[in-house]
Amino acid sequence: TMILKHCLLLLLLASCPLLSFMKTLSDRTNEDTQVKVTGISESDEKVLHRFKRGWMWNHFFLLEEYTGSDYQYVGKLHSDQDREDGSVKYVLSGDGAGSLFLIDENSGDIHATKRLDREEKAYYTLRAQAVNKRTGRPLEPESEFVIKIHDINDNEPKFTKNNYEANVPEMSDVGTFVVQVTASDADDASYGNSAKLVYSILQGQPYFSVEPATGIIRTALPNMNRENKEKYQVVIQAKDMAGQMGGLSGTATVNIILTDVNDNPPRFIQSAYQLSTSESADIGSSIGRIKANDADIGKNADIQYSIIGGDGMDVFNIVTDRAKGEGVITIKKHLDFENKRIHTLKVEAANTHLDNRFLHLGPFKDTATVRITVQDTDEPPVFSRPSYVIEIHEDNNPGSIMGAVTAWDPDAANNPVRYSVDRHTDMDRIFNIDSTNGSISILKHLDRETLTWHNISVIATEISNPKQTSRVPVFIKVLDVNDNAPEFAMFYETFVCENVKAGQLIQTISAVDTDEPLAGHKFFFSLNTMNPNFTINDNEGKYMYLSINLKEKR
Repeated sequence: TMILKHCLLLLLLASCPLLSFMKTLSDRTNEDTQVKVTGISESDEKVLHRFKRGWMWNHFFLLEEYTGSDYQYVGKLHSDQDREDGSVKYVLSGDGAGSLFLIDENSGDIHATKRLDREEKAYYTLRAQAVNKRTGRPLEPESEFVIKIHDINDNEPKFTKNNYEANVPEMSDVGTFVVQVTASDADDASYGNSAKLVYSILQGQPYFSVEPATGIIRTALPNMNRENKEKYQVVIQAKDMAGQMGGLSGTATVNIILTDVNDNPPRFIQSAYQLSTSESADIGSSIGRIKANDADIGKNADIQYSIIGGDGMDVFNIVTDRAKGEGVITIKKHLDFENKRIHTLKVEAANTHLDNRFLHLGPFKDTATVRITVQDTDEPPVFSRPSYVIEIHEDNNPGSIMGAVTAWDPDAANNPVRYSVDRHTDMDRIFNIDSTNGSISILKHLDRETLTWHNISVIATEISNPKQTSRVPVFIKVLDVNDNAPEFAMFYETFVCENVKAGQLIQTISAVDTDEPLAGHKFFFSLNTMNPNFTINDNEGKYMYLSINLKEKR
């Protein structure tokens, strides 16, 4: 029977001596097998008895990461057929035989030639046989055994990442999940505590905590405010040997950012603002900006501005510039310094995205007063009307005054105004205007039949500032007088046959008059010379009938 001397390894507080035992692998005999303990003095040598097939010795255990200078002793093969006369040869085959594992063919001692790492290969399967040196014939069947590499704690835990990034909302409750970190240990998890990890926090307290068994990081402090501190760096340690002293450890850094929630209402920097604008500013133009600050960011800091009061609500408007978070005040109606010089607005800034969890921290709006001063500008003269219509009869003589226009300076200074006619609208110089009082007169005779309407422009200029001018259209209507005689509508030449009957209509004659009304005139028709052969019949003054009179000769 082949006997294996096996090396049992005991790891105590300090290193212990290696004991080598002889163990029988054969169950061919029913007799008890004696196993001798080697590695101790002969005086202490004892004989151990193994009962038949009580348990099988088919494993060698070899400590990994051997650091000795000699080959590492694995165990010993021995056959019952070996009489120690040098006739038996031991042969080893299988994983690493002849290179990684060597056997002394005479003694059966097995040694490992290299330092072994369990994390690279955990066990090796080999086969052993005893043969007769002279005949080469096996003395017994080949036996298979396993050399198992015994783990030592030579690997520190490693995290899946060196750096983790995580976010958690500010103001979260204590115990809110942040992130889970995970480490692994290449040592044998089935043997001892070499791969049993415990997580702990080295940096980041009292803000965060980590669950020792799972690596889950949670918030540990209530009401953490992003506006006070936004970024935290937490260092987590994973330690093997169940966290006991002497265990190996690895660390990972977790960068945690508090994300924003709407827990801060908008606030104006000041309660009152002063703005000013010129009275000549255009409608829609901006006169200034106001801003409320919100310590939150993103949509939580989104603000809507509105005018909720004041005597200027109908005159001004406010538009929200979301890119800059400002309220832009614009003009809605024309301003008049002389009418109202100061306007007051009550402006509100309110958050648009509210979080019901934090409404108790509100109200999430603020108000401010805006006082707008209207500045005076040198305005051009203003006419009393947007346009004028003046009527004059066509028989008025040159120099006759037909009407007047009125303009004044709207500024507080009320500077005098000078009037003039835009000659581009009166190329024939028919009209004139008094530069002082604005009365308009004619310079030439007017003829309604030639031109009924005249359209001119009158200019009012501020004397102290000639650049300030205004103009107004003046429409002049020439009224008709009866200054034109009737005229025949055409030249009439009438022919009559000699045998025409008496009373026969031979011609219809009509007349026109260029005076008003152009239609509906009544005319009186008569023959310029008396002629007993012809008669005129008047048709209500519109036209006449010319007929012939014939008398029978006697």
